[in-house]
Amino acid sequence: CKSPSPRQNMPVRYFIMKSSNLQNIDISQQKGIWSTTPSNERKLNGAFWESNVVYLIFSVQGSGCFQGFARMGSAIGCEKSQDWGSAGFGGVFKVDWIRKESIPFQFAHHLLNPWNDSKKVQ
Repeated sequence: CKSPSPRQNMPVRYFIMKSSNLQNIDISQQKGIWSTTPSNERKLNGAFWESNVVYLIFSVQGSGCFQGFARMGSAIGCEKSQDWGSAGFGGVFKVDWIRKESIPFQFAHHLLNPWNDSKKVQ
């Protein structure tokens, strides 16, 4: 579960992190940690090791807003957290919150994702 430094001089990666509730976002902002489903861990860890920086943009499902964004601060480890109180989450990793603010999707409708049929980012 060691977490050496990520590779330098590689591209920046971005991920939209959907949460089922605002409480998980609040815990993350207070403790500087996040946990995701095991199916997401491989992609996030790969991006962490192969990129200079990984930005995570958070949104609560059904909120119509982004709740802020953070930088991935460590690879996903083996340790699990009881903070979320729900089975199905994988290991915990560090996140460094950059901005904690509710931003409506309408302010980002000009952003299109070329890897998702150029759909709006939300």
